[in-house]
Amino acid sequence: MDRLKVGIVFGGRSEEYPISVKSAQEVAKNLDTEKYEPFWIGITRSGAWKLCDGPAADWENGGCRPAVLSPDRSVHGLLVLEQGKYETMRLDLVVPVLHGKLGEDGALQGLLELSGIPYAGCDVQSSALCMDKSLAYMVARSAGISTPNFWVVTANENVDAGLLTYPVFVKPARSGSSFGVSKVSRKEELPSALETARDYDSKVLIEEAVAGGEVGCAILGNGPDLVAGEVDRVALSHGFFRIHQESAPESGSENSTFIVPADISAESRSLVQETAKTMYRALGCRGLSRVDMFLKEDGTVVLNEVNTLPGLTSYSRYPRMMNAAGIPLAEVLDRIMSLALTGKSE
Repeated sequence: MDRLKVGIVFGGRSEEYPISVKSAQEVAKNLDTEKYEPFWIGITRSGAWKLCDGPAADWENGGCRPAVLSPDRSVHGLLVLEQGKYETMRLDLVVPVLHGKLGEDGALQGLLELSGIPYAGCDVQSSALCMDKSLAYMVARSAGISTPNFWVVTANENVDAGLLTYPVFVKPARSGSSFGVSKVSRKEELPSALETARDYDSKVLIEEAVAGGEVGCAILGNGPDLVAGEVDRVALSHGFFRIHQESAPESGSENSTFIVPADISAESRSLVQETAKTMYRALGCRGLSRVDMFLKEDGTVVLNEVNTLPGLTSYSRYPRMMNAAGIPLAEVLDRIMSLALTGKSE
């Protein structure tokens, strides 16, 4: 039986480039090469597309060939530059392993829709919705899910700092991980926080702080047939949770650890999982996503954000939660590729 030709896209122009490369390395370790023939498509920090041997840390310096994903459905794959001319290379499926802007926000998904190649993960609409936290909050509220109180600040808009109740969090509305996020405890700190957030996005969100623990839930599947991983809890020693900001994340964070399964009641665990599924369906997600929430002392669950292409590194939350539920990363990859090809859960 012929192996499926799978294009795995990693790297990218967002600030999350290093995390994407590490996620791709973990995919390489867990991909069943008896079933899949991988084609590693790296996007450099400057935006150049390359067909390379694999996602090594220094992959850009290896024997790469220029390659582009063709939007022409008659090509159905890659155009690879070989000896001065482009040769076509058919792909059966694409697995995006990109995080943040131009990878997780619907941009790449739009190109894949044009190409006609099936792809794993969320579609254009759900990717764009989830990337914009203010839009995701509006969908959540319409689905009966609580969100923080928030205000949207557009480019160059002034904010009356005296009208806010502190502490608040200031964050880019459309950015990944914790880049550009600040906790503001006094009104005098607000201008600097807005400036920091605007380094990443012209649209900024100000959120009232939620008094509660941070929990997450990994979701796998399409439509009504969803699988929830074990819930995790972020245990903080001080400050606030800043994912992917560490210099050596493999060795742990300076202020946080992940408890999987979360040390919460069975009732809270069930509520978190059902809330995550409701949010996933309301946003139209498919394939996989990680839903991050706050669990308040009174048992109320409040949405934080939805990650449509969660990290798949050795230390990432999504694979840990799925593994704790008895679904290792190799099986996760199998399932999301099957879902992309059939549209149904196994």
